[in-house]
Amino acid sequence: MGGKLSNAGRLLSGFGAGVLEALVVITPFEVVKIRLQQQRGLSPEHLKYKGPIHCASTIICEEGLRGLWAGASPTVMRNGTNQAAMFTSKNAFDVLLWKKHEGDGKVLLPWQSMISGFLAGTAGPICTGPFDVVKTRLMAQSRAGGELKYKGMVHAIRIIHKEEGLRALWKGLLPRLMRIPSRPSNYVGGCRSSNRLI
Repeated sequence: MGGKLSNAGRLLSGFGAGVLEALVVITPFEVVKIRLQQQRGLSPEHLKYKGPIHCASTIICEEGLRGLWAGASPTVMRNGTNQAAMFTSKNAFDVLLWKKHEGDGKVLLPWQSMISGFLAGTAGPICTGPFDVVKTRLMAQSRAGGELKYKGMVHAIRIIHKEEGLRALWKGLLPRLMRIPSRPSNYVGGCRSSNRLI
């Protein structure tokens, strides 16, 4: 109380924000995006989806409304874990690097906040790599195509680990980490800091 948030509260706040974001906004848009990306390089006559709206309506017709939420569980885990890691680690880096504790009145310089935020931003992708890989694999497979290779999040993790090895669960980690400096809202001004949700 008293305006201070415990580490457990910070962790739960971040996780809750990520879960809500994943279910309401991210999952259906990611499904459409991934299906459209799969068509890259095909000639126009071979395109199954003509654009985002056509893609969404085709998925609903062929797979039902649930088709737009394919891969929802790993997306929820990815987003929840990502936000929880960032909320918690930003505060931890502020304390570790700058001796700034919540509610102490100390104001960090922009460059200090940027360093803390950058380091916190790396924690998310490292923690969520397997969920991100699984999310993409589940969203890419169409229910209209017959037998599904991946039956769900846990099954996909097992199959990827068995067929491609443990490192495959962190495929694409480097590009995700390279995106962090291009997203200053993650750390400048604390937009995604532990103190407020955006």
